[in-house]
Amino acid sequence: MSEDINTQQAEPKRTPYVGRFAPSPSGDLHFGSLIAALGSYLQARSEGGRWLVRIEDIDPPREIPGAAARILAALDHYGLHWDGPVIYQSQRHNAYRATLDWLKQQGLSYYCTCTRSRIQQIGGFYDGYCRDRHLPAASAAIRLRQTHPVYTFCDKLLGELHAVPALAEEDFIIRRRDGLFAYNLAVVVDDAFQGVTEIVRGADLIEPTVRQIALYQQLQQPVPCYLHLPLALNHDGNKLSKQNHAPPLPHGDPRPILVEALKFLHQPQPECWQDLDLPLLLRFAVENWDLAAIPLQGAIVATENTTAFSKEAR
Repeated sequence: MSEDINTQQAEPKRTPYVGRFAPSPSGDLHFGSLIAALGSYLQARSEGGRWLVRIEDIDPPREIPGAAARILAALDHYGLHWDGPVIYQSQRHNAYRATLDWLKQQGLSYYCTCTRSRIQQIGGFYDGYCRDRHLPAASAAIRLRQTHPVYTFCDKLLGELHAVPALAEEDFIIRRRDGLFAYNLAVVVDDAFQGVTEIVRGADLIEPTVRQIALYQQLQQPVPCYLHLPLALNHDGNKLSKQNHAPPLPHGDPRPILVEALKFLHQPQPECWQDLDLPLLLRFAVENWDLAAIPLQGAIVATENTTAFSKEAR
């Protein structure tokens, strides 16, 4: 197992609250990503905890030059100041390799040459075809040998969510065929290393949660709590995203956009917010942060748009 994870495991069982925001530099921050950033920030600050920022630059082909710097500048401009240094996944390859080596030594991974088209032809979930073929490393992905499937998890906002067995039991990829580290591997290794105790993010990331919890357990790490926020949608009913060309956050006065984000999350807004400077507006938002007021529908829609998850076991 990686040195990072062993170090984290030696810490006391009960640690102070640590939250994080982990954008990918595939484009600039937009209103939808501001919702996730603001929600995670307010949750951490309301708990008196630390709020970390990590740049998930794990997939170079999808990165936009300069996007990482602009993301950090936008967070700073909107008053969302983080604690400690920013971690870049591009600088964490040794930790990912060490974790892959440990999983291999434990017999918890194997090489796979199955293509996406084959998996789609059998229904969209991998069937373990290469599990016992003992393939060589050349031109192969690495999959986690799923020994402890996670079928349900409790979301702090949505309650108990259930994954279909095919998703929960799937041996998912932890290193891609092209040699790039998979998102599910990197995010778990980094959150464990940083001591993250609760992950607040958009509801579009509900589906990989059971995979990530399973990997935490395989690595013998404490599992963080999860809270998935509703998604901001465009006029066509699709989530605001870089892929859908959502406009970047404006560079002017950040307060009106922050007030709109608070409204989206059904949070109180000061009656005369125009009279408050940015730090005072955010202080008000922290002091009045109310999880119970966040509307569920926007997050529930995300579970209904996939056949892999539901509020009740299928």
